[in-house]
Amino acid sequence: MINQLAANRPELNAMAGSLLLAVVVSFGLILICMYAFQLITDARRRLPPGPLPLPLVGNLHQIERGSPHRSLARLAKRYGSLMSVRLGVVHAVIVSSTDAAREILQKHNADLADRPIIDAWLANGHRANSIIAMPPHAKWRALRKLCTTELFTPSRLNALQPLRQQKVQELVRYVSDQAALGAPFTIRDPVFTATMNILSRMLFSIDLDSGPAVRGLKDMVKEAAILAATPNVSDFFPAIAYADLQGLRRRMEPIITDAQKILDDLFAQRLRGREASEPPKNDMLDALLDKEHEWQLEGSDINRTAIRGMLTDLFVAGSDTSATTIEWAMAALLQNPEVMKKVKGELMGVLGTKTQVEESDIGQLPYLQAVVKEVLRFYPTIATSFYRAESTVQVQGYTIPEGTTIILNIWAVHRNADVWTDPDKFMPERFIERDCDFSGKDYKLIPFGGGRRICLGLPLAYRTVHLILASLLHQFDWIVPEDAKENGIDMTEKFGLVVTMATPLKAIAKKV
Repeated sequence: MINQLAANRPELNAMAGSLLLAVVVSFGLILICMYAFQLITDARRRLPPGPLPLPLVGNLHQIERGSPHRSLARLAKRYGSLMSVRLGVVHAVIVSSTDAAREILQKHNADLADRPIIDAWLANGHRANSIIAMPPHAKWRALRKLCTTELFTPSRLNALQPLRQQKVQELVRYVSDQAALGAPFTIRDPVFTATMNILSRMLFSIDLDSGPAVRGLKDMVKEAAILAATPNVSDFFPAIAYADLQGLRRRMEPIITDAQKILDDLFAQRLRGREASEPPKNDMLDALLDKEHEWQLEGSDINRTAIRGMLTDLFVAGSDTSATTIEWAMAALLQNPEVMKKVKGELMGVLGTKTQVEESDIGQLPYLQAVVKEVLRFYPTIATSFYRAESTVQVQGYTIPEGTTIILNIWAVHRNADVWTDPDKFMPERFIERDCDFSGKDYKLIPFGGGRRICLGLPLAYRTVHLILASLLHQFDWIVPEDAKENGIDMTEKFGLVVTMATPLKAIAKKV
């Protein structure tokens, strides 16, 4: 028997090989048929034009991982400002012009304001309570309204002005200490701490470096931002998302769990303080606790779980944006000494011998405002914004089907030569005679997005960025280190949830 099997082994091997070849060929034919069917279907649906996708991978091979906004902008120059691409099996429409952005964010915003499902954001059910990621329905509207009425209203921001002033002065003292040492230091770290402490003070009346647990929240926010922005095979091939092949969802789960525990501890600590008759803090946490019983009586969708999700998102969304904008601004000014001289001259002319910049001074500093606008145009911290079509719409004569992912390429909109003169030149003067702001109503400049999904923290970011940048420029002169003098400042981008400088900016401060 054994000898007979051995004698027939070549024949069996040949049969197995033929069978394997037949399976491979059949699978290949199925893929080709599916691919051809997809191309025919897309043509009939009158989708926006775009590069020919490959089977399975789509157009992923044409998008650079480190700078997808630039890759998509180059493709848009060939295929148009409304362009179709395939990200794996996911159909996406790329928006790269002011006119197309206006249609998406204004005319069709009611149908195009959802978010695509980011698999990492599903960790511990976070998407269901995320103001960043959840659909724009009743709970989302209630949470946004809560933020705008209890945190970002003009009256609330005005009342908390002394708090921001205090945190900026703490930053100035830190820089003064560094100036006394005469050595270069990383600008972004202390600015990040200042901006995060401004937010944490508004929310909880504490600093993020006030204890080990709260310091842990700061680290969690940074890690969550990295994971959320990492390209994920689960997002490109939803059918296999359950496998979490890159482990991003698994890595996000303990971060969300720990963040929720820290927030629960802060709630419990405040409740104990209330029971001990401590005076109210009049912060966001007090406002939430005051409303919590009311929500329970009403049977509202807003509960402690939803609040934890909202607060987590506020930190993730606000963690890096202001600090990164200030870092890009300082780098741009150090690279453009004439602009630096002009903005410092304006500060001296308006403030004179006054050493402390106040928020009320910002309105008298048009060139400083122009510098901030140009930084946000030239180096938008959010280079791309993602949406999802909840229904089929027609945009510029093309069809955007229900379920389509829409990628608003903010970087490309800001570099559009049809709108901006010398778009690749850093030139704040363009905003001196141009009526243009970033409130989301002018679709030439949209660093905070627009429409229903416009950044909640825009009013706070406006005040914080101008106040910190003006204080750093007015109270200090700035010099680049010797290696940067020889080789220039490294302006390479690091793409992520926020587009940061790949090499953190170091400079030497000198007290004025």
